[in-house]
Amino acid sequence: MLPVIIQAQTISGTVTNSVTREPLSSVSIVIKGSAQGIRTNEKGTFIINANSLPITLIFSSVSYENHEMTFTASTEGVVVQLEPKSFIMDEVVMVANRVPTRLLEAPVSAEKIGYRQIMNGAAPSYYDQALSLKGVDITTSSYTYKTISTRGFNESGSARVNQLVDGMDNQAPGLNFFVGNFVGLTEMDVESMELLPGASSALYGPGGMNGTVLITSKDPFKFPGLSIQAKTGIMHVDKKQRSSVSPFYDYSFRWAQAFKDKFAVKISAQYISAQDWLADDSSNYTRSGNIGKVIPGTRKTDPNYDGVNVYGDETKVNIYPFLAGALPANHPLIENIEVSRTGYQEKDVLDPETKNIKVSGDFRYKINSKLEAQLMGYWATGNTVYTGNNRYALKDIRIGQYKAELKHRDWFLRTYTTQEDAGEAYSATVATQFFNEGWKRSFDPQNINKSWYPQFTGAYVQARMAGADKNTALDMARGFADLGRPDPGTPLFNQIFDQVRKTPIPQGGLFKEKSQLWMTEGQYNFSGKIKFADIIIGANAKKYILNSQGTLFIDTSGPIKINEVGAYSQVSKKLFEDKLTLSVSGRYDKNEDFKGHFTPRATALIKIAKDNNFRLSYQTAYRFPTTQQKYIRLNVGDLIILGGLPWVKSYMEEKGGTVVEIKNGAPEKTPYIFKTLQPETCRSIEFGYKGLVNSKLLIDAYAYFGSYKDFLGRNILYQPATKQIYSTVINSPTNVKTHGYGIGFDYQFRPQYNLFFNAYSDVITDVPSGFQAYFNAPKYRLNTGFSGNHLGKTKRAGFNVILRWQDAFNWDGELANGPVSAFTTIDAQVNYKFPMINTMVKIGGTNITNHYYKNAYANPEIGGLYYVSLGFNLDK
Repeated sequence: MLPVIIQAQTISGTVTNSVTREPLSSVSIVIKGSAQGIRTNEKGTFIINANSLPITLIFSSVSYENHEMTFTASTEGVVVQLEPKSFIMDEVVMVANRVPTRLLEAPVSAEKIGYRQIMNGAAPSYYDQALSLKGVDITTSSYTYKTISTRGFNESGSARVNQLVDGMDNQAPGLNFFVGNFVGLTEMDVESMELLPGASSALYGPGGMNGTVLITSKDPFKFPGLSIQAKTGIMHVDKKQRSSVSPFYDYSFRWAQAFKDKFAVKISAQYISAQDWLADDSSNYTRSGNIGKVIPGTRKTDPNYDGVNVYGDETKVNIYPFLAGALPANHPLIENIEVSRTGYQEKDVLDPETKNIKVSGDFRYKINSKLEAQLMGYWATGNTVYTGNNRYALKDIRIGQYKAELKHRDWFLRTYTTQEDAGEAYSATVATQFFNEGWKRSFDPQNINKSWYPQFTGAYVQARMAGADKNTALDMARGFADLGRPDPGTPLFNQIFDQVRKTPIPQGGLFKEKSQLWMTEGQYNFSGKIKFADIIIGANAKKYILNSQGTLFIDTSGPIKINEVGAYSQVSKKLFEDKLTLSVSGRYDKNEDFKGHFTPRATALIKIAKDNNFRLSYQTAYRFPTTQQKYIRLNVGDLIILGGLPWVKSYMEEKGGTVVEIKNGAPEKTPYIFKTLQPETCRSIEFGYKGLVNSKLLIDAYAYFGSYKDFLGRNILYQPATKQIYSTVINSPTNVKTHGYGIGFDYQFRPQYNLFFNAYSDVITDVPSGFQAYFNAPKYRLNTGFSGNHLGKTKRAGFNVILRWQDAFNWDGELANGPVSAFTTIDAQVNYKFPMINTMVKIGGTNITNHYYKNAYANPEIGGLYYVSLGFNLDK
């Protein structure tokens, strides 16, 4: 018998973009009905062997339509064209249900930015692009510290929005909220950014009062290769804040490699450096604790001047006793005169250079076709600035997140930790007050003649005796007391300031904070096991370890440990031939400082026509008071910030007995009655519609109504015996209500062009008098933009222009309250691609009209930024 020779059948060819004809690398090619498959190489070519014919090959790639081809014989040089997906038609989000859901069929409001939108964005970073999403506000504390907020509760650090990066809670444990995009993904490694505005605690746990952000990295199996981007530009072009035009730099790279579709590795890094925007509001401000207002006056006209962004002038004394000691009894010059120390501007006491270095690594191993193991880590360091109850310089702060995960098609189990080190972080206000004392004591009983206030008083009396009027004498007295005061940047200034900023609180301005977060969670999706409904269940265990050595928390005797546990479940069911989709979710959480809490959610999606859906949801949310709202004890110069647990009452009574509440700027007469602090809860109803018209126009609209019980805020207390002012955390005695709406249009005409417009509004009502709700939203905001890609004969050019406008409003903040003016900004970019080397050049700018604006009172004013970038393999 002759041997039988079986010869494999070979199919080879190239996969290209059907619009640009560019070759596509990393396209997955699978033989239909099997797990066998390969990927295209960097030139888009492939060779696949089959033992028998005919076979059907499935070609798939992120952002492209799947394509099937059947081959009945060996074929060489076949060209397979993949159609780019319409972002309107086929976006899939995880944020709405914790399972992949078509964006058009999300039962609650959801937004998404994909990596191709990031690549063509006009903003300098993908994080800034969230500004164009409806319902979103961003508060800018620093160039590298921006906080995403929704539903009107905007602060420079939001404890009402969860941010998850690859499933990890992105909060800094000591702050109990995320530090913008300071730690996490580099821009080259972002696959998508999803946002769920509104209550989301039922699925994502405490903190999701007003929204959840999911940021997902690129899978190294799907996105292999080397990507590099160099972005540089200029800021401060008009020298309004800085003495010269200053550069900024943003360099990043990503490298990923898959080995035989079994093991994959990825590393990425990013370096950002810029001369930061400045908070330079010199308006005179009067405060009672952290409640206050802008008043007339300058340093020249008001001896008790306290500039909003001037630091060190928070130290103030009534010089009546000094006048009484220097003059005969009943002398007409003996009077009450409040006098503050001379302060310094922000540019004098904060490092002008903001830096952010991010490094990440990812190792994945496919145990089998359904199960994957992953080790992942993110680490970041640098300088940035945060605005809380004053301006905090987060100098050399370091945060790392590290995760181990098993991910199955039906379940996942992950454990991760966040390690925080505040480095040389310091309070600008406190450090500058200590600087003034380090140079010249306000009052030193052992050396009265060299003390600032006695010198001031003596010079004032002498000037008045010589015939000067009161204002002139006060000005002359300050000049005399300030003789020899170090100028910013001089060796003496740097020597004293470095000493006080490196001295831990309460003797200096330094935070010694090394807190930790540990989390283990898992989820199982029963959809493949149970036929009558889609069911998921999940649970988690979380531990905080607060360690500030008494500089921020009450942890002088050792770290504070807080445990939380939670569990959730969701059941979804399609009815009436998929015309109606119902979903019910529920979550239970227990924090050891409070009783357990259950939050349900129910949604209904009604399909009125193909790709046209009405949605209705009833959502509940809750949040435990943050770690700071429970355990903070921080002297910020003119008041002491405290938490809200029972230890606060004991602490104040030990310091001086009875305290009274300050209302309308004056102390009450009756003692303050402490009440037990409770978690905050919310009930919200939302109606919405999302529909696609002629496969080109997407319409999305929503309206919501919310009611908050035990709303968390702060009040101001005064201790008559010590004259000390305190700020403590309390619950609102009445329910606080909110409502709002939003509408958006996305129009894709021709394959190349896209036009969008959205507008939204948020309003709060029923806030008790004197209660700080920190609801900071203009009543009206709108965004509009126009973009184009694959333009020209060669289809290599593109552009993007976005206009944003918001109305004026009054900011209710911890550092200061005041007006935020209406503003309009325009971001724009043009780009050109060189497909032979897979490189894109982009020239653009943000706030290109350079009309300075700020989105939060006492925060920096933001000017124009102009850049050019060179990107290689940006779609890898």
